[in-house]
Amino acid sequence: MTLTEKILARAAGKQSVQPGDNVWANVDVLMTHDVCGPGTIGVFHREFGKHAKVWDPEKIVIIPDHYIFTADQKCNRNVDILREFVRDQGIKHFYDVIDDPNGRWVFDPVKGNYQRQYGARYAGVCHTALAAHGHTRPGEVLLGTDSHTCMAGAFGEFATGIGNTDAGFVFGTGKLLLKVPETMRFWLEGQLQKGVMAKDVILHVIGAIGFDGATYRAMQFEGPGAHSLSMDDRMTIANMAIEAGGKNGIFEPDDQTFAYVNARTNKSYDPAFCDKQQQFVYDKLFDLAALEPTVACHPNPGNRKLAKQCGDIALDRAYIGSCTGGKTSDFVAFAEVVRGRQVKIPVFGVPATPEVLHELQASGVWQMLVAAGVQMTENPGCAACLGGPSDTFGRMDKPQKCISATNRNFPGRMGHPDSQVFLASPMTVAASALTGKITDPREFL
Repeated sequence: MTLTEKILARAAGKQSVQPGDNVWANVDVLMTHDVCGPGTIGVFHREFGKHAKVWDPEKIVIIPDHYIFTADQKCNRNVDILREFVRDQGIKHFYDVIDDPNGRWVFDPVKGNYQRQYGARYAGVCHTALAAHGHTRPGEVLLGTDSHTCMAGAFGEFATGIGNTDAGFVFGTGKLLLKVPETMRFWLEGQLQKGVMAKDVILHVIGAIGFDGATYRAMQFEGPGAHSLSMDDRMTIANMAIEAGGKNGIFEPDDQTFAYVNARTNKSYDPAFCDKQQQFVYDKLFDLAALEPTVACHPNPGNRKLAKQCGDIALDRAYIGSCTGGKTSDFVAFAEVVRGRQVKIPVFGVPATPEVLHELQASGVWQMLVAAGVQMTENPGCAACLGGPSDTFGRMDKPQKCISATNRNFPGRMGHPDSQVFLASPMTVAASALTGKITDPREFL
């Protein structure tokens, strides 16, 4: 069986499954946020009763991250609904945007017990925060009310986005009926060359198969090239499986995976590994060493071109942030290109989590980016990536051309429906910010 098949078989209590099977899978983690959480809560109470209790308050993770740092009253109301639900249900993992004067109990893996923690507990963008706080574990089933939940597949687990109705059912039962997807294998050889990043890998792959080329299929990344990638790189790639229509993206776990996870949680887990004999609906080799800086042009993630072929596209602004491009390593790569230079167009930087913000400030990268003219915010979140509230940092409210380290560029995604978004790696975004047009970052390295 493939990795996805093995994990779903185990979750369903079966010896084996095959593509097309419908199985009742036990869920290990369910995540929701301030966009879909209120709707999910409404479905749960409608179907299970006004006073119903969730199946397991320790397996639910609630992270407000989309509709925050805004004066919009409807957005604020969404977060209030989450707070009330958390109090009523005793949800253990709620990463609120405000301080709790009474503190909260958090497990300390070093001391081996629970400690009361005071102060801000906000976690930032949900997908990055799930990994940072130890909720992504090999061999498990993680579902979330957000399409980019597939990012957790970087850790060798089955992770996919679901709707409010499905999530409401999971709230009450801890199970979900899932159809086992066919698996496409992407065998990665070689290593990335200077100036080429994980974002270029997934943009190349999506361009090769189309933005609907993996519809309801598992995208399995294997090979020595896959194991050479950092965990941040794997998260970037798995994150965008949905941009090809994929049900999930997944990497086989290795020592690097275990080191990352074990440093963030003491929970036990049972990883799944690739069988020697696997059946795929698609199987292709990709040489990482042959890849070049790549751009997904308007109007979809599959409209692939090389950055060096897009030098005639003038830009109005640049953006670095989101679950895909807001990690510490993304900003460090961006800084490698702009160091000692000045950006030519407005550039907005939004760290994915408070940890990223603190790491950038402590290392001096933050100060260097500000000196280069980048408009950085100390409010980590999804911000303009989804074209959120009108006062969201970096949102486009008039037609503009923007190069972005985010994950989606359908019309209207980042605000104005007539804007054009070009997806690229943090390095390509940086080089383009320096010239005011789409630019191959290798010109500055």
